[in-house]
Amino acid sequence: MSRGKYNFALAFFYSAVWTLFFSCQKREKTYFEAIAVNDVKLSEPKSGNWRYSHKENVQQFEDFQKSKRIKPVPGKNIIYLQPIGSFNEIQQKEIELTREYIRIYFQLETKVLPALSNTLFPKTVRRISREGQEQVLASYVLDSILMKRKPKEAAIVMGITEKDLFPRPDWNYVFGFASYEKGVGVTSIYRLAEGHLTASNFNESLVRLMKIGSHEIGHMFGISHCLNANCVMNGTNSLTETDDHVARACSLCQMKLNSSIHYDNKKRLLELKNFFEKLHLNTESSLAQQDLNLLQ
Repeated sequence: MSRGKYNFALAFFYSAVWTLFFSCQKREKTYFEAIAVNDVKLSEPKSGNWRYSHKENVQQFEDFQKSKRIKPVPGKNIIYLQPIGSFNEIQQKEIELTREYIRIYFQLETKVLPALSNTLFPKTVRRISREGQEQVLASYVLDSILMKRKPKEAAIVMGITEKDLFPRPDWNYVFGFASYEKGVGVTSIYRLAEGHLTASNFNESLVRLMKIGSHEIGHMFGISHCLNANCVMNGTNSLTETDDHVARACSLCQMKLNSSIHYDNKKRLLELKNFFEKLHLNTESSLAQQDLNLLQ
């Protein structure tokens, strides 16, 4: 064999070896690929469930990236919670713990504004529901209260009312309501403890408020209802359905959120786990731990 042919054959041999070597190396998974193993597949929707009566399309990550959405920027990156109504001591505790949770969940500074009075609601936006309690028009809270009082450094303002909410005349009630474009939303604590928050139902009500609050704020950051897995961003028609959904955002929804808010995923998981453990929220703590186990 001539020297030229020998060199060519040798080069070809080493090239093939290196190609085989690198092809055999496993690409390190991203955080979101790693935790996807913990995503729980959605069950078939039943009559009365959100997905049964609402035919929605999957918002892929590429769709999310192309959408117009709120992104926190320096000087406009604080989440504010705005209580509206008269809240007793235990309700105030629930709001404060929700503030702490929202801060950890979104990894953004979160503050509670001084409570506003129910007298801000004119008679034209109030009604008595078929169940007999007073309700307030949710869109009025967004447009005529929250938007007019939104601090300049706010990325998001989330109202929390003691009054029940309705979104439009033909709807019975709504747990939460938000504007993607305006960065304002509102949720009600009225139904979360069946109108009477006590020490015995505190954690149940708190988890519901945490889920609904993070769900509505997630919408304001541009995340649509999730059809990927059991996820806090799933649509819901009832408290039973809310309870069936986990507080955890699935891998796809976490990827969307992290692309707009560039936080440390492991730090966030550790803080969530510690928060859940402090309140003895065992299911939520276990889910956070399962994701952490994949990062060890």
